[in-house]
Amino acid sequence: MSAAQGRGRAGINGARGEVEAVLAGHPRRLCLTLGALAEMETGLGVSGLEGLGQRLARMQAGDLALVLAALLRGGREADFALSPECASISVAEAAEAVRACLEAAVK
Repeated sequence: MSAAQGRGRAGINGARGEVEAVLAGHPRRLCLTLGALAEMETGLGVSGLEGLGQRLARMQAGDLALVLAALLRGGREADFALSPECASISVAEAAEAVRACLEAAVK
C-alpha cells in the first residue's frame, strides 16, 4: 500500500495537505479539511482536538472506517466513501492512508 503526499498525480494539492493513497487497488485522494475534522468529532462523540487525539489513540475498527470516510470526503472522494468497494479496503490500507493524511495535515 502506498500513501504519499501527491506531487506526481495531477490534481493532488500537497500544500493543502492532500495525499494520495491506493485503496482497493485505485488511487484515491484524502484530505483533512475543517468539514472532515468536524465530521470526525461528531461521529466519534468528542469535542476539540485534545478529545479527538485521545480517541484516535485508542481507535477501534468502526472509528477507523469513520475517519477514513471523512478524509475521503475531504479529498473530494465522497462517491467512493459511500461505495461497496470502500468496504473491501484492508485494515492495513485504511490505517496507512489515515496515518499519511493526518501526518500531512500537521506538516
